[in-house]
Amino acid sequence: MTERDETSKRWIRHGERTIYDNRWIRLTLVDVELPDGQRFEHHVAHLLPAAMTAILDDKNRILMMWRHRFVTDRWGWELPGGLVDPGEDPAVAAARELEEETGLRPRSLEHLVSFQPMVGMVDSEHHVFLARGADRIGEPTELTEAQRLQWIPLAEIPKLIARGEIWNSGTLVAVLHVLAGLKGRSA
Repeated sequence: MTERDETSKRWIRHGERTIYDNRWIRLTLVDVELPDGQRFEHHVAHLLPAAMTAILDDKNRILMMWRHRFVTDRWGWELPGGLVDPGEDPAVAAARELEEETGLRPRSLEHLVSFQPMVGMVDSEHHVFLARGADRIGEPTELTEAQRLQWIPLAEIPKLIARGEIWNSGTLVAVLHVLAGLKGRSA
């Protein structure tokens, strides 16, 4: 497809108005036109970016948090992470969230991938980092984030996904990226 073809297939934004706004979410209506000329208003939710860390130990295990999500009333394994404050670097946010939720400070932090989990209606960029090793700096300060923390062998991750125990989009993208990277190194 040429650049001209891509331009002719773009949706055109004619305007946007905010219908709700607070520090957590901004909901807008966008006046959008499809390539065929059809025009309508489309809801878009704008959220702060998020950052999470897949932390590996020297035994090829990943630190996971078992937690409940009230929105779906569901339990699952997730990675430590949270929202990036306005003006904050995502790597700094990932390290901060790791410390708050686990009491661990990463020895290294490598950016793995950034992605949008629900690109059709939600603007919420997610940043995934990889840490290899960490030092305990104290107890977690965010005590309501997880029921428990557990080092899980990477070989167990596909089974947890198959059982529906890892279902959060950020955690799925992160652990699958880690597994693919490890497989790529051994090939």
